[in-house]
Amino acid sequence: MQLSDKSVWAKRAAKLGPAGVLLWKFKTMALLVLTKGKLVLLGLTKLSTFASMMAFFAVYWSLYGWKFALGFVLSIYIHEMGHVIALRKYGIAATSPMFIPFVGAIVRLRQYPANVAQDARVGLAGPIWGLGAAVVAWMAALTTGLPIWYAIAHTGAWLNLFNLIPVWQLDGGRGFRALTRKQRGMALGVVVAMWVLTQEGMLLFIGLGAGYRLFTKDAPSEDDNGVLMQYAGLIVLLALLVLMTSRFSLRSSY
Repeated sequence: MQLSDKSVWAKRAAKLGPAGVLLWKFKTMALLVLTKGKLVLLGLTKLSTFASMMAFFAVYWSLYGWKFALGFVLSIYIHEMGHVIALRKYGIAATSPMFIPFVGAIVRLRQYPANVAQDARVGLAGPIWGLGAAVVAWMAALTTGLPIWYAIAHTGAWLNLFNLIPVWQLDGGRGFRALTRKQRGMALGVVVAMWVLTQEGMLLFIGLGAGYRLFTKDAPSEDDNGVLMQYAGLIVLLALLVLMTSRFSLRSSY
């Protein structure tokens, strides 16, 4: 759409008052979702991704049934495509996702990010998109009341929370590289507060990792408030989602 076309639409919407403004915002959001949707589907055009995805699906179908397996594989795929879209944003070459049963999926970088800020945002993009997938499953659960949706939401939220452990090459480890020592302490405070609130065991491992990273020598000198907000927000929302879906196990879903 040309700039002049956008101006015409904006003027027409303004004439409708508040309702017009809402319509204009909805139109903008719809275009954004459609654009991102096309990017998400791009991964399925790669034969290697599709084949490994089907093999992954088959394994979990045999264990937990096709409904959970389908929701599980799509949740992981969306998580990985979050990384891919962030990599595209920064112009970083990488492979398409490859699925490995009992491990998850990986995206191999063909070049390094320009700095720790980019690497941190690429790392946290996966859990952000994964959170979105888990929330959609949770909303489907609230709408339908079907235990399978709760199980998919719970598993997706728990796995994305696991990925926030700030060690090694996990997404949380990449996110922590951009945080100063002070910010790492603040992130640890959020983790402890959420553990007190939810008693979620995974937060203990995240807290141990965060405590360890307080004393490592890789902390930068300048704050990155954007990464801190993303990390802390993911901890809060994922921990709450795990808590709200915790009574639904895989066995109770089929």
